[in-house]
Amino acid sequence: MASAIPNAVLVDPPKTESVKSLAESTCLSSLPSIYTITHNLHAEAVSNDPEDSVPIVDISLLASGSPDEQSQVIQQIGKACLDWGCFMVINHGVPERVMKEMVEAFLEFFNLTGEEKQEFHGKHVMDPIRCGTGFTPLQDKVFLWRDYLKFFTHPEFHSPNKPAGFSDIALEYSKKIREITILILKGISKSLGLEESYIDKATNFELGLQILAANLYPACPEPERAIGLPPHSDHGLVTLLMDNGISGLQVQHKGKWVNVNLNLIPNAFLAHIGDHMEILSNGRYKSVVHRALVTDKATRMSIAVPHGPSLETVVSPAPELVDNESHPPAYIEITYKQFLELQQSGKLKSLHG
Repeated sequence: MASAIPNAVLVDPPKTESVKSLAESTCLSSLPSIYTITHNLHAEAVSNDPEDSVPIVDISLLASGSPDEQSQVIQQIGKACLDWGCFMVINHGVPERVMKEMVEAFLEFFNLTGEEKQEFHGKHVMDPIRCGTGFTPLQDKVFLWRDYLKFFTHPEFHSPNKPAGFSDIALEYSKKIREITILILKGISKSLGLEESYIDKATNFELGLQILAANLYPACPEPERAIGLPPHSDHGLVTLLMDNGISGLQVQHKGKWVNVNLNLIPNAFLAHIGDHMEILSNGRYKSVVHRALVTDKATRMSIAVPHGPSLETVVSPAPELVDNESHPPAYIEITYKQFLELQQSGKLKSLHG
């Protein structure tokens, strides 16, 4: 769990030009060496089996379906979490207008000048607003082909104050996503054989951290030599993700990479399990490893909303899922805040006890 690249840290490199401005440079014909990886990720095995596709869950039935329909959806969620660590969410109730306006607002933010974005260049994982570009020091200090903006939206709402109207749509979007997540967590809780409200109570989810994050992956002149995001898993309980219709996201399943084409299912979200759900389930539901590849055809943007416990909550395996002989507690207990800080510092190797 935690990361497929142990000890990986994504940080802001100082005084680094944004990838967007670099990609738009008229003199760029090949990939700068600081963005070049030695291994061609596009050459790795990708599943072409039509049966090897991310499960789809109609979440509306969990809220308004008959008892039999609700039971069926809970079983579907449990099977998807067990087999995949993720699933597509449809009929979620977030208006298409809100989704489109959120994409447009983030694109407008990334179109701001470097000077306009300068005030949002946070450095620490606990800074409520951070934007920039990033690199992973474990891959020969190769820079990632992406720009990002991240900000906390719950329990306190933070947001950039530009472009005009950005914070309004961000607030509306984050509230809608949190509503779906609360419903999903109830379904996951019941799929584990726990009370519907167990995860909510055990993680103090009322004060849980919600982050609204966008990653921009400009068209790359040599996509086979660059990486948007390396293989990793997300912290927290569950992340909901959408994109602008350009493919690039892959999840790991049974030793192979599987393309996640959200554009094939109109207005769908990808819900994927995070590290703290793995801890709470005592390893029954594994956090899914995923990565972002880049393309030379178009700019891709993803919008992810990770949801975690409250910062001071110590997440531990549910007692009902622990058996000291056959299934002993498998994870070290630390607060969510400590986890985030260790992850950023590069000291988080494993939480396995």
